[in-house]
This record gives sequence, C-alpha cells and structure tokens, in this order.
Amino acid sequence: MADVSNELIYEILKAVQPRLTNIEMKLSEVDGRMHTIAVRLEGVRTEVGAAHTGIENIYLSLTHVDGRLSRIEKRLDLVNEPAE
Repeated sequence: MADVSNELIYEILKAVQPRLTNIEMKLSEVDGRMHTIAVRLEGVRTEVGAAHTGIENIYLSLTHVDGRLSRIEKRLDLVNEPAE
C-alpha cells in the first residue's frame, strides 16, 4: 500500500471520470424515457376515465329508455301490471 503514489491515484481518477460521464448521460436518457412514459400513462388514464364516463352515460340512457318502454307496455296492456 505504501507504493501508491499521487500519480497512480490521479490516473485511476482520470479513467473513472469518462465512465461517470457515461453514467450521467445514460441516467439522463432514462429520465427522458420515464417522463415520456409518465405523459403517455396520464393520457391513458384520461382516456380510461372518458370511456368510463361514456359507459355511465350509456347506462343512464338505457335506464331512461327502459323506463319509457315499461310505461308504454303498461299502457298498451302488454304486461299484467296496471298503467301508471
């Protein structure tokens, strides 16, 4: 261990520096990709929410149509229940 000089340490540190730069660049790329994924995921979440709302609206419409159909059937005596 006594044979280690400042020049040897300096050479090792010079060799490590490009590797650290490469790691920083790769981390920057990963960060950019993660941001892109986050934006796309937010878009998917918005689309799923819109689809959910659309399905709810369809159910409401069908419920309304079903109620009207029931009243029509009752008035035409197509069912055994009295008309409202």
